[in-house]
Amino acid sequence: MESLIYVIAGKEDSLVSAQYQELLDELIEPSQRTTGLFSPDPATISAAECLDELRTAPFLTDKRVVAIRQADDFISANRNSLEKYFDAPCPTGRLILTVKSWDSRTRLAKKLSKAGKLINVTQPKRWQLPQHIIEYANKTHGKKLSKDAAEVLIELVGDELTRLYNEIDKLALYTEKDKIITQKHIESLIGHNRLFNAFAVIDAITDGQTTAAVERLRNMFAEDRSSEYTVIGAFAFHFRRIFNAKALEEKGLSQEKIAKQLNIWGNREQFFARLRKITLKQIGKYIQFLAETDYAIKTGRAKAQIEMEQFVLRLAK
Repeated sequence: MESLIYVIAGKEDSLVSAQYQELLDELIEPSQRTTGLFSPDPATISAAECLDELRTAPFLTDKRVVAIRQADDFISANRNSLEKYFDAPCPTGRLILTVKSWDSRTRLAKKLSKAGKLINVTQPKRWQLPQHIIEYANKTHGKKLSKDAAEVLIELVGDELTRLYNEIDKLALYTEKDKIITQKHIESLIGHNRLFNAFAVIDAITDGQTTAAVERLRNMFAEDRSSEYTVIGAFAFHFRRIFNAKALEEKGLSQEKIAKQLNIWGNREQFFARLRKITLKQIGKYIQFLAETDYAIKTGRAKAQIEMEQFVLRLAK
């Protein structure tokens, strides 16, 4: 059942905007927004004008939606008027307010619990992200996305939810009539260049070509501005695949079965030739180094490119 008033609260503007758009899509069709949606600048509208719009009879639609974004100051300046409206909201109006914060102790907040709905928006924890984008792909585009494919997408794109949603939108167009977004689709559309460049760096390291490895890493940053956010994921993707391949090899599986199970594309002979030069223990250390590098970048101790160059030099040793 629809509420008459919605407050979307969150500090991350991109996440709040995504939630706002999702709510708007639920409340009113795009074709009805010319006459059914009023979204003014909160700095230039009074509470009286806003409430008049809410009480205006809908034209060519069954409801009138008034959306005031970044409404913190608007609420502070018009709290008394809003409290009265919350007591008796118009049944044909839908009020949306987006704010940075929402104090549950205020009288307005207590009235909202009876008159409408509060939507708190926070960045999901890392372990929650796969389920979020799986649900988004299904709900928004009618596409199925496996948990493994979701994990690969997160590795390649990063853990910012709105960026992940944008990539799902692109993948939905890319897959067209396919009902399932596969790992192969993700690698082809999003990750090909990043994965290829990361593998080229790893390839140079295993050949003992430290200077070439650093140069290829620098080219990776120069060619792709988003590398600052995605470089860890690209390397993690390869190292996990190398680790799994080595573990399966030590269990006695053939190269053909390993390649099929891990979906190894490209030059398989080169991949397994490199695999023979490295031990499972070494791969484990590389993954540990990468985790330490990731932590240093995310905590602001160093810039991504500098920290990744240090990472490459550690591996070379």
